[in-house]
Amino acid sequence: MPSTPLQWWIAAAVLVALELGSGSFYLLMLAVGAAAAALAAHLGLEPALQWSAAALVGLGAVAALYGLRRRQPRRSTQTNRDLNLDIGSVLEVERWDDNGNARVRWRGTDWQARLGRGRALPGRFRIAAVDANTLVLDALDQAPSPHS
Repeated sequence: MPSTPLQWWIAAAVLVALELGSGSFYLLMLAVGAAAAALAAHLGLEPALQWSAAALVGLGAVAALYGLRRRQPRRSTQTNRDLNLDIGSVLEVERWDDNGNARVRWRGTDWQARLGRGRALPGRFRIAAVDANTLVLDALDQAPSPHS
């Protein structure tokens, strides 16, 4: 039968493997708690203290992560570069219509584009967001417009 520290290390490894499959950092925080219990076992502490270390460290880490995530502002999926790698890319706009819309060539196909910040002048623009099938573009190489 494996020793108590080894059991805790196995539990930590299983939690890490489950986290890798799920993508949830909360399981990783519980794995940190299991690692704390393994260290407590290496120090020769009683099983009750090992469980207490696992619970306090694991749940404390989960609470800290939860608090950090609540404080971070939620980014819209339209402007989240982690979800859409086109955001931040630069492209050329040859002409705009009177409503601040344009047709642009991007990734080998034509896209509808609308002006985000700047003026509707031909030139270079950065993709600021993707709204359904429309690119929202911010002007580069121009002074900001008065209403931006």
